[in-house]
Amino acid sequence: MSIEIKAPVFPESVADGTVATWHKKPGEAVRRDELIVDIETDKVVLEVVAPADGVIGKVLKNEGDTVLSQEVLAVFEEGAAAAAPAVAAAPAPAAAAPAATAAASDDALSPAVRKLVAEHNLDPARIAGSGKGGRLTKEDVEAHLKKPAAPAPVAAAVPAPAAQAIALAVGERTEKRVPMTRLRAKVAERLLEAKQNTAMLTTFNEVNMKPVMDLRKQYAEKFEKVHGVRLGFMSFFVKAAVEALKRFPAVNASIDGNDIVYHGFYDVGVAVSSDRGLVVPILRNTERMSLAETEKTIGDFGKKAKDGKLTIEDMTGGTFTISNGGVFGSLLSTPILNPPQTAILGMHKIQERPMAVNGQVVILPMMYLALSYDHRLIDGKEAVSFLVAIKDLVEDPARLLLEI
Repeated sequence: MSIEIKAPVFPESVADGTVATWHKKPGEAVRRDELIVDIETDKVVLEVVAPADGVIGKVLKNEGDTVLSQEVLAVFEEGAAAAAPAVAAAPAPAAAAPAATAAASDDALSPAVRKLVAEHNLDPARIAGSGKGGRLTKEDVEAHLKKPAAPAPVAAAVPAPAAQAIALAVGERTEKRVPMTRLRAKVAERLLEAKQNTAMLTTFNEVNMKPVMDLRKQYAEKFEKVHGVRLGFMSFFVKAAVEALKRFPAVNASIDGNDIVYHGFYDVGVAVSSDRGLVVPILRNTERMSLAETEKTIGDFGKKAKDGKLTIEDMTGGTFTISNGGVFGSLLSTPILNPPQTAILGMHKIQERPMAVNGQVVILPMMYLALSYDHRLIDGKEAVSFLVAIKDLVEDPARLLLEI
């Protein structure tokens, strides 16, 4: 029985997708729920699985083709069996090599694996795959990269030709052109949109992180034992941002045409770097979340981003965004708005600096904070006062619990 394999139903915010990788070829047998093809959108990679046991009949959309929601990708023959291979009397040990090569071919690589392989100029056939059917996984490539380089072979009696080849390779001026992923292209489009269509300004301040660091040091072990998650800095800033947003509703609002939309909820986006680019999963109703719940949710998002498992629902919406460039060592930056939001908070690296405290010079762990905002809606006074509110709350964490 023939079944049409269709693209997933895309949400309203996603117009179309691109066929990223066919994991099965025409005539190849597949099992029910086995991954057949990846569809890449400008937000996530969607997986299409087999509806039943059978064989891929005819592929209608090749890799790189654009597809619409529910568009037919291939014809699937339910219950059919793949052509049986010729029976060999006794396969030689070397016969495993072609199979490994097939499993590591470009057609069998996921987008994340292909990106890693291309970036490091690796030969997939030389990497052992631990995935289903010998498929190469991202973890396999990362483990291969961590292995120490094999020692160079002992030079032959006449090393001149080899030396010449190495010299040529070093002196080459090579270039490599690869298509931009849909996610990267969408991020670029939105960043340009934010720069061109908003009156964006950035205000700065700095916060003394010693009170929060002392609190973490005192309770970190007990917090992790009770809640099963580590106590980080981000949860304090999310909590402080929510309290500040309550005081300055315009910072939590958005512009829709000539209307201002004030949101009665606080959905905070947390910018996360993934192999595919920057993604912003949303913490829903943060006003109801404890520090532990916030840390757990952020941790779950981090794992899903690393594994490419974030869904469109995870990244849809949001009324305010926090970006932490400090994890990469950034000392100061100007974050760009995430439309239609009107403000974004940038956290940075904690750096010990000499500070004047009560007439004394004291070395304190300081962090620069940056608030980029849309001046069409938010006045300078509001923006500065909002950032000062976050500074005051973080420097006195007890105020977060007392909500004062």
